[in-house]
Amino acid sequence: MSAVDSEFVIARNPDDGSTLPYLVRIPLPTGPVILKVKDTWPRTAKIYCHPSEDWPSDPDVVERIAVRTCRRRGAAIDLVLERGRENRSQFVFARARGREMIFWQSPRTTKKARPVTVPTAKASGHALEILVDSHERYAWKFTEQQAATTKRALPAGDYAVELDGKLLAAVERKSLADLVSTLTTGKLPYLLADLSAVGRSALVVEDRYSAIFKLDFVRPRVVAEGLAEMAVRYPMTPILFCESRQLAQEWTYRFFGAAVTHHLNDDAARAKVEKLPTGGRIPRPEPTTKEVRAWARNEGLSVPDRGKLRPDIWSAYRDATGR
Repeated sequence: MSAVDSEFVIARNPDDGSTLPYLVRIPLPTGPVILKVKDTWPRTAKIYCHPSEDWPSDPDVVERIAVRTCRRRGAAIDLVLERGRENRSQFVFARARGREMIFWQSPRTTKKARPVTVPTAKASGHALEILVDSHERYAWKFTEQQAATTKRALPAGDYAVELDGKLLAAVERKSLADLVSTLTTGKLPYLLADLSAVGRSALVVEDRYSAIFKLDFVRPRVVAEGLAEMAVRYPMTPILFCESRQLAQEWTYRFFGAAVTHHLNDDAARAKVEKLPTGGRIPRPEPTTKEVRAWARNEGLSVPDRGKLRPDIWSAYRDATGR
């Protein structure tokens, strides 16, 4: 068996129009099986796969891993790779809704609890119009939320909400692999700076923070310290680990609802302040008899020690001081 036939290979799908951006080559003893897949490993959920007719002659290889075992057992292919982490997975061939379906799963995703049921109530009482950046390939649909989406180019983030033509809030979403890549290539500070310019913004990760310490292609300490540095440099743009794609989407929806409410409350408060009477200039207080008596004596005018002052003393004081 050649080296290629004993390797599990992940490559980019040359078909730009496909919603499945990767190809995997599974080296079965009876011949390789080639599938189109949505991600490079089933880390947080099962991955949907689709059969591919052939392997490209000059593949854009993402990863090659030596295979320990690769066997077909009934309706599944068991795959064990020669590496310490993320080494066991299974391709399951099933039938659902009258058609053949293939799922790629790992022990982690197989044991994962049933999906969380998120609330369906409006975000802070608003049915939102959410903007989706036109470069976002596999965009959130917000099908579980009371929201509609519109695609257009955004100055920052993958998702945003606006009101009266003003961008109120923006969110950048990342898978863990994408976050690590952005951090290690030095692009993350620029991304966070753009988000900070919006005002209300966040970066959400579709994974757990603990997943950082299971990485095998980069030192976990480097990632943890890099994220800590970003939190200090850009405190107004938090990086949140939301566990899954579903929960990251739900958090973003609630965040946008809160941003709209905050903006409307600010406008209402501002309008109330603008309606308050200005009153013009505040008049100077009237002089006291004691002040006028002291002035008159300083000017050499005769005034009594007690009681009222003559009208001519008051007139002289006002002429002299303008009060």
